[in-house]
Amino acid sequence: MSTLYIVATPIGNLEDITLRALRVLQEVSMIAAEDTRTTRKLLSRHNVRQRLVAYNEHNMKTRTPRILSALDDGDVALVSEAGMPGISDPGFELVTAVLEAGHNVVPIPGASAVLSALAASGLPSRRFTFLGFLPRRSGERRRELEALRHDPGTLVIFESPHRLKAALGDIRETLGDRRIAVCRELTKRYEEVFRGTVEEAIRHFAEPRGEFTIVIEGDTGDREGPSEDAVMDQLRSLKESGATAKDATTLVAEAMGIPRREAYRLWLQLSDA
Repeated sequence: MSTLYIVATPIGNLEDITLRALRVLQEVSMIAAEDTRTTRKLLSRHNVRQRLVAYNEHNMKTRTPRILSALDDGDVALVSEAGMPGISDPGFELVTAVLEAGHNVVPIPGASAVLSALAASGLPSRRFTFLGFLPRRSGERRRELEALRHDPGTLVIFESPHRLKAALGDIRETLGDRRIAVCRELTKRYEEVFRGTVEEAIRHFAEPRGEFTIVIEGDTGDREGPSEDAVMDQLRSLKESGATAKDATTLVAEAMGIPRREAYRLWLQLSDA
């Protein structure tokens, strides 16, 4: 019975790999990699010269039988482009198939963007929820965030640069102007950890570049937001001045630190009245 090793690799800095991981990569008969180009750079840096095959979301169905066949003859290592395989990366399906075939699965821990960002955020880490990448569409993204609006645990998400501003906007609209840490290019040359509020982060990242991990404060339960009457007064004043629903609710939400959805709900009540 052979072993599939789930090997964590660096999330940026090639020095962030453990001695155990290097030993395993040198001893296995095959390395299955999400991105062979990235993995070759890592292996070359550390003088590891094992057989390398591609295993990713595009070929996993056809490549899994080959890996299972290789396990009949020896151990195999699975690596992703960065971090731990199977965590927002290919790997879960292979692990399931390997276990069903009767082989062992052993994790080799290492660098993690999730834990690195959480540790550096300055936000509570006793309890947290990792959401991976949020949905691409704003409506779906907001629904997922809305479901966690009252969760006291810290939230951790991944985001791409071209969706960062839209995602931050949806976070503000659904969760309010909470404390946040936006981690960019962790462990790399241009590493940056921005700490502030959601609104401040939106202004800071005018032209986002790089890979992002976002850490969001959970619901503290002690925020004393404005009363509904106070919000209604502001909305009424803007309505009488001729402001549109979109402009009025956006202005009031930002000024009073409430989700835009809540401002819009009160706007509809005002309109009905």
